[in-house]
Amino acid sequence: MVSQEKEAQAILGTGCFWCTEAIFRRLAGVYEVESGYSGGHVEKPTYEAIGTKQTGHAEVVKITYDPTQISYAELLEVFWRVHDPTTLNQQGNDIGPQYRSVIFYETQTQKELAEASLAAVTDVGLWKDPIVTEISPLINYYPAEDYHQKYLERVGERNPYCTYVVKPKVKKFEAQFKDKLK
Repeated sequence: MVSQEKEAQAILGTGCFWCTEAIFRRLAGVYEVESGYSGGHVEKPTYEAIGTKQTGHAEVVKITYDPTQISYAELLEVFWRVHDPTTLNQQGNDIGPQYRSVIFYETQTQKELAEASLAAVTDVGLWKDPIVTEISPLINYYPAEDYHQKYLERVGERNPYCTYVVKPKVKKFEAQFKDKLK
């Protein structure tokens, strides 16, 4: 009997990576969530460079998970519900291409699952407006600077953005996905 792979990864962008990291970190079966940058044309970009809107990168998270505990399709189910995939290059007050909704796939299977999940949420009318999420091959990934990692856990109440944006998103996620929490 062939053993199943115990580690896989997904690269997803839902706008600000502080929110996304804090949410996916709470899922059972997820080993690690790392904030980073993907999809641009500049090698080893910095947060400041991304902010110029000239590098082409999106703020993303790299989710390392156990596919025997949580599937890629389940990660995508969370993805569609924790951000607004109908706003082009924007999440709330965060505006620019670095905040775009994006799924970067590494395999044909991931591409097919991403496209199927997009069709499913469109068919059920999860969002009133048309979804503008980009589904693209992963061409690069760069970890964000250390000060962005585990941001909510480290900074929390000291940053008003965490208090007024990140924490409410996390609470909403926890209420919606109680059965998938660690």
